[in-house]
Amino acid sequence: MNSSSYLKGFAAYLKLERSLAENSIAAYVRDVEKLFQFLSGTDTSLTIQQIQLKHLRNFLAWLNDLGAEASTQARIISGVKSFFWYLTEEEIITINPSELLETPKKTRKLPDTLSVHEVNLLVAAIDASKPEGMRNKAMIETLYSCGLRVSELIELKISNLFEETEFIKIVGKGNKERIVPIGATALKLIKIYIDEIRVHQKIKKGSEDVIFLNRFGAKLSRVAIFQMIKSLAVAAGINKVISPHTLRHSFATHLLEGGADLRAIQEMLGHASITTTEIYMHLDRDYLKTVITQFHPRA
Repeated sequence: MNSSSYLKGFAAYLKLERSLAENSIAAYVRDVEKLFQFLSGTDTSLTIQQIQLKHLRNFLAWLNDLGAEASTQARIISGVKSFFWYLTEEEIITINPSELLETPKKTRKLPDTLSVHEVNLLVAAIDASKPEGMRNKAMIETLYSCGLRVSELIELKISNLFEETEFIKIVGKGNKERIVPIGATALKLIKIYIDEIRVHQKIKKGSEDVIFLNRFGAKLSRVAIFQMIKSLAVAAGINKVISPHTLRHSFATHLLEGGADLRAIQEMLGHASITTTEIYMHLDRDYLKTVITQFHPRA
């Protein structure tokens, strides 16, 4: 089966018809590639028009045998369903074999968060005497202050920073824009980084408006930020597996525990659905008990 032409068309469909971001498109394509990998190992003569529900169920069983978690299986099946929807829309196939394919139920796992004290430890572990130290400090504060995704931090523009009103414009998933407040501490550190560190760098073409740069004057990579945060966690003595997303979880959790409205948090995080926002709410039983005691008339 020649899968490359189908995958190329699928990627174009996701970009043009569904306006997905490049990272999301790449993830969808990788998931469908897994299906083709499985099918090529079972029946090399199978054509795209001959794929049936039984093949997809066997694929799901294969993923399960590989040890893929329910959440991973659900994500892959979501990509596969989108692929067959595309094939149906383009009239490449007449019957969609994925329509009756059941998605494994995902467990709603609460994400790890940092306490306010741990966030402070993380920031304190940065060596601000080094040029990259001031940049890293500004990045950590911005991630935590605004609840950004790592991709949003990487793409943050100087022209989207509004100092007077203390807001920033974020370009999120699917190129959707939102305006979020930025804390005074994060704003101050960004200003210091831009005026005292970044101004002395030779900036590569195309990165002139990007706030955070690597030592070569270019946009930072996701991997570099992940590694930086992991190293800081070790230096700070934080015994948790954390990532840039941990700061996003912490942002949402601390807002909720402070009494913020869930809809407001949804808006700041850039979630299309309130259900997604609820998953970020890492609430322990003591906190829930406190809420009941404080606010319920029969408590």
